[in-house]
Amino acid sequence: MRKISVVGIGAGDPDHLTLQAAKTIGRTDVFFLLDKGETKAGLINVRERIIRAYSKPRKRIIEGRDPDRDRNPADYTGTVADWRHRRSLVLEELITENLKDGEIGAILVWGDPALYDSTIAILEEILDRGAVEFEFEVIPGISSVSALAAKHRIGLNRVGQPFQITTGRRLAEGWPDGVDDVVVMLDAQQAFTKHPEAEIYWGAYVSTEDELLASGPVAEVADEIVKTRTEARERHGWIMDTYLLRRP
Repeated sequence: MRKISVVGIGAGDPDHLTLQAAKTIGRTDVFFLLDKGETKAGLINVRERIIRAYSKPRKRIIEGRDPDRDRNPADYTGTVADWRHRRSLVLEELITENLKDGEIGAILVWGDPALYDSTIAILEEILDRGAVEFEFEVIPGISSVSALAAKHRIGLNRVGQPFQITTGRRLAEGWPDGVDDVVVMLDAQQAFTKHPEAEIYWGAYVSTEDELLASGPVAEVADEIVKTRTEARERHGWIMDTYLLRRP
């Protein structure tokens, strides 16, 4: 039986790799990497550096092209479902052609595979089709949310209080009920600007060489964050940012 490990590698710092992840990488025969294009070549480079540092000499690295998708579609759910399906077809072909019976494959995932990542769902879709069989395991990693809190030296929750993790798309529809602390990911709309009464703890490219951090009342730092974010996206061609919004 083929086996695949979905390995969380942290938010960008190679030192985020856990001992469990390092051991898993060390016994992997085939690594599957999905290339997102030249503008995100740095994402591939970090994975390759980790593989070189911890893998066995005779490992194989197989790259496939990650399908493009509309980042601002009218039908967001349908567009994501279609993208995941096309992604699953690419990965299924790579596994079928390159992972032999008895071998171990690995997919290195930014942050933690359980938090706003599609790899687990894609592998389940491949298995449901039944064209190829394998077992898979999930190795947790340090998420961008954990890294953000550490960089700002804050706790995500206040004493006895809940917090919620959501997306910029959902925050744009309104502040979630029942919580005063909201962690926001995937915010292309910069929805935090609609909440000047809140405190914000913001970070982009957290734990990488390009890390950017800002914090303070939204009313005072929103313009600075929007400007910094726009310039960074133009410079790198992409951006990954996360923030905590905290109401008084």
